[in-house]
Amino acid sequence: MDSTTSLHDLKSPPVARGSSSWENLLGMRKDPMSMMAEARKNYGDVVGVPLFGGINYFVFHPDGIKRILVDNSRNYHKHVTSYRIIYPLVGNGLLTSDGELWRRQRHLAQPAFHRSRIASFGKMMVQESLGVAQKWERAAQEEQSLNIEKEMIHLTLNIVGKALLNVNLGKGAEQFGNAFVAANETFDFHHIFSIMYPWLPTPTNIKRSLAIRKMDRFVYNIIHERRLLPPDQRPQDDLLALLMSAVDEETGESMDNRQLRDEIITILLAGHETTAIALTWTWYFLSLYPDILEKMREEHSRVLRGRLPTVEDLPALEYTRNVFQEVLRFYPPAWTIARGTYEEDEVCGFRIPKGAVVQLNIHLLHHDPRFWDNPEKFDPDRFLPERSAGRHKYAYLPFSIGPRKCIGDQFALTEAILILATLVSRYDLRLAPGQKADTKLLITQRPKNGMFMYPLEREI
Repeated sequence: MDSTTSLHDLKSPPVARGSSSWENLLGMRKDPMSMMAEARKNYGDVVGVPLFGGINYFVFHPDGIKRILVDNSRNYHKHVTSYRIIYPLVGNGLLTSDGELWRRQRHLAQPAFHRSRIASFGKMMVQESLGVAQKWERAAQEEQSLNIEKEMIHLTLNIVGKALLNVNLGKGAEQFGNAFVAANETFDFHHIFSIMYPWLPTPTNIKRSLAIRKMDRFVYNIIHERRLLPPDQRPQDDLLALLMSAVDEETGESMDNRQLRDEIITILLAGHETTAIALTWTWYFLSLYPDILEKMREEHSRVLRGRLPTVEDLPALEYTRNVFQEVLRFYPPAWTIARGTYEEDEVCGFRIPKGAVVQLNIHLLHHDPRFWDNPEKFDPDRFLPERSAGRHKYAYLPFSIGPRKCIGDQFALTEAILILATLVSRYDLRLAPGQKADTKLLITQRPKNGMFMYPLEREI
């Protein structure tokens, strides 16, 4: 928009015709990804869709996404339906909070994700991965299949618990992880009407409430045990310590247990969920493409020479990083982002009104042939420097972008590469007969029925 054009001179985005808000809710319940793809195909990069009693604006072009998440991010908030419905789960933590509360909490949490601290977690990440290898050894001997999705959930939960909370979750990781999976399954679009009316005693809402109670007991116990420690025995530099020592500048008060609960549960969930799901999809693709698996192993053999990986090896593990980046492109765990507008704005030449909801589909962005050659092909080499040159900077957003970019992106990448470098040389994972890779669109983009695979031990 040039200086001589006002927002009121701009036209509104096209609105999808022929369907009511109710019909679109049913469409979202049936297949939200196809519904959004059809809207893009028929109406272009910005389209209004009647939904939730109003017009939602789907934005598909990276220029529009940049405007919303970067250039004019202060005009956009998270007080929208997709975040309100997960409030019973994560509360007012870093994921859902806005304004001054979010800025204060982000500032408090940032030191826990400094590069030097992430580097200090490397050895622990590798040791936790070796613990998984021991479990897989027993399963291999017994020719037993494992749900690799759950294996990765428990592994990443243990890692985030030790790294950020100084807590050895042990069996608690499995209990907490199972409770989260149970709660997460109730956020499926098939349960959209129960989600919209969480106070109704439907089986879905009851299941969600019971699962959240289990998670709450787990987290409040972590807080209680930390408070019981004498001050001179408490860890001083983990995330929990940073949060507990924080004092409000205006009131002089520290966080109460409820706010601590919201922050801890957000960190536990965000810190393990996306990485676990991406690793699950990685094992799936490696089972399909033995040439990619072999190329990754050749890199590990060349770089590591039979020893365990360290954070110092990360720059040399370029192909492993490219494989994981391609997984994040193909199946981005956080597949959609929603925002609301404080004031009207111009996006891709259209006027978006005040009080609107905009939805950004990261999955469709990552599969847009305008920005990706042969996007339905799994091809880690597309992230080589010579092939990345000239690609739109905002066509790849697995961790979002702008001020609300995932605080743990480097933690996740470090963790994933070290896990893969530890386990890939030790095991083949083969899909169980009949296993399909259908996706389920919950808070994240997960395998529909888990990912059952047989671990086969290799000589190293």
